Amino acid sequence: MINRRQWFYRVGLIASAAAQSGSASLAAAEGVAKTERKPLDLSEYEPKSMLHVRESHVERARFAVIDFHTHISFSAKSAKGVELAPDTSGTLVKIDDPRFDPMWDTCGELHIPVAIHVSDPVAFFTPTDRFNERYEELNNHPDWSFYGGDFPSNAELLEARNRVIAGHPKTQFVVLHVGNYSENLENVSMNLDRFPNMSVDIAARIGELGRQPRTAAKFFDKYQDRILFATDATPHGDEFPQQVFNDKLYEIYYRFLETDDEYFDYAPAKIPPQGRWRIYGINLPEPILRKVYYENAARHLRIAT
Repeated sequence: MINRRQWFYRVGLIASAAAQSGSASLAAAEGVAKTERKPLDLSEYEPKSMLHVRESHVERARFAVIDFHTHISFSAKSAKGVELAPDTSGTLVKIDDPRFDPMWDTCGELHIPVAIHVSDPVAFFTPTDRFNERYEELNNHPDWSFYGGDFPSNAELLEARNRVIAGHPKTQFVVLHVGNYSENLENVSMNLDRFPNMSVDIAARIGELGRQPRTAAKFFDKYQDRILFATDATPHGDEFPQQVFNDKLYEIYYRFLETDDEYFDYAPAKIPPQGRWRIYGINLPEPILRKVYYENAARHLRIAT
């Protein structure tokens, strides 16, 4: 027989021993976790998807293709990621500088479409920090950043471009890279509705279009007469896999446009070059494919088909 005080004493000893044992186990577990956790440089991270989904190989486009936007040559001089012609000072000139007006008007009179590129991805105008979804790209190419300094904002550039388009209604403008705002198709749509003399190409932006496939498919359906196939490909693009001029790049474009495949690479590279995501196909119907692949470009270029 034990009395009440002895019983509480023994219970206390047991609880104390259990607590000490639990603390020791927890400490041991934390020690193992700290020991096993190893740092990994982001540039070495190459995750392999565990998804099992259909993988289509589209080696040839279903119809003839006009690539409206490529680079078959390059400038020997560049600054801040902008190629410069000989005797160019690099001084910024406003997009809507009135000195350009005769040029825009002449293009309209001669039925020459204007391919215009005024801005870059929105992430290039934000700090290159841990919140930037294109951190790796900007870290590899720091001169591509337009954050801070004397650069105008993305909004200012687009507003100036819009003033040019509005001021020259007889001139056809093809605004490259999905209207320089592929991250915001609602904004691009608003401008297409506002300016009947505006079209867009898809060069180097299937990485953006393909991660919003339902929105992109609706966009292609609504503006099927005003979207041009383009890649921005360059024969000197080995270090820019989203633009490298080879069959693999074109096959990805064809797959994006012609299939409903899920979760595939938007560039022929081990590491996604523009951002850590994959894309989905939008499976365009044949009448829209014909327009995007060649009919719209042929109309702008006045080529008989």
